[in-house]
Amino acid sequence: SNKASFWKKYFGGKPSRPPFDKKACAALIATINGHLVSLKGQLHSADNAEIEAVLEQAASTKETATDAFTAGIKIPNANVSSSITGTMEQMASTQTKHLVSFRRSKVEFLRRHVMDFQSVFAQMGTLSGGDSYLILDDLYHLRRPEQPLVVDYLHSIAKGNRLWLKIGTIKHRSSWYVHGSPPQGMKLGDDADEIDLDLTLEKYLIAKDFLRKILQNLAASVGFSGHLDFLTETGLDRMVLASGGVARDFLAIFRRSVLATKERGDESSRGERIGAEDVNVAAGDYEPTKREEFKRDVYDEEESKLNDVFQEVRDFCLRTANSNCFLIDKEMNDKKVDAIHELVDLKLLHLIRSRVTVNTRQGKIYEAYMLDLSQYAGARKKRDLELVEFWTNDSRDQLRKASLIYIEKAK
Repeated sequence: SNKASFWKKYFGGKPSRPPFDKKACAALIATINGHLVSLKGQLHSADNAEIEAVLEQAASTKETATDAFTAGIKIPNANVSSSITGTMEQMASTQTKHLVSFRRSKVEFLRRHVMDFQSVFAQMGTLSGGDSYLILDDLYHLRRPEQPLVVDYLHSIAKGNRLWLKIGTIKHRSSWYVHGSPPQGMKLGDDADEIDLDLTLEKYLIAKDFLRKILQNLAASVGFSGHLDFLTETGLDRMVLASGGVARDFLAIFRRSVLATKERGDESSRGERIGAEDVNVAAGDYEPTKREEFKRDVYDEEESKLNDVFQEVRDFCLRTANSNCFLIDKEMNDKKVDAIHELVDLKLLHLIRSRVTVNTRQGKIYEAYMLDLSQYAGARKKRDLELVEFWTNDSRDQLRKASLIYIEKAK
């Protein structure tokens, strides 16, 4: 097919703007490749290494001296003369060596070249007549003190150069702004906007509707009815709880739920549809996967601290409160609360209500959390545990019990 038919077939029409300048594109590509070579060289070299360099300077001088002697004899009808000329050259050279010592700094290299990188994206904008996009995912894998430095550097490149930044990270495991002189990083609301991509259990009905549609589309793509006849309503609710509202976990638990249903067979009293008990089994089987993700997403020095807090919360829910939910005083702000927020980001705990009052605590506001279903389902099933169905209107009084308070500020 010709070019016109190609564009019409895949894009419905011809391009609305002319093609890019080939020479300008080639020049920009060459510039980018040059920067890549330099950056790769820095990447594979040792940082903060002691470097010694020898600078040589050479100088030479040349002196020339000329002597002349002339003599003449006069005789009748003739003059006789002679001359002798002598030239002497003298050359002298000197060579000086200087030993210079310095430390290699990758950070300083980046700072020295920031204007070069700004120029690259500015040229992209001019060449394309549009904006560029730079995507950085999993910022939280960097050490926390370094995160605002990286964000600040990328922001300095992007600002005013038609470059958009998209940075993906885990909220309570990230620092993107540090006050100082000068401040470093990007300030939310001023320099950047926050977009929350996760639907949490706090917005349970919205999350349930969203996940239901995902499953309906998936079922329709393989010829099943969009009504999800293979899944009970209680099974769907339990699956939403088990996933914490995260689509990836929802689909993974759904797959395990199908296997659990097939293993128990059609002759079971629960029938052939996926039910809450099947999801409980699947959630318990999914627990090792969550643990592996937990270990991968935290630093070694943080793992023990977070795991200790998680075990304390788990013991409180299963042994003390005998409930899948617990409360935290909204005024509390200490390291344990920070750890709980991180565990929420790591999907081992789930925020279900941001504002709860307790009957016997007048004037106090609490946050309600749920322990992940994998901790009391499947092989870890705990009998007689009170499961608070927080998404229903009838559950409001269940969450207002003083016995669910895990942390509160002293009077």
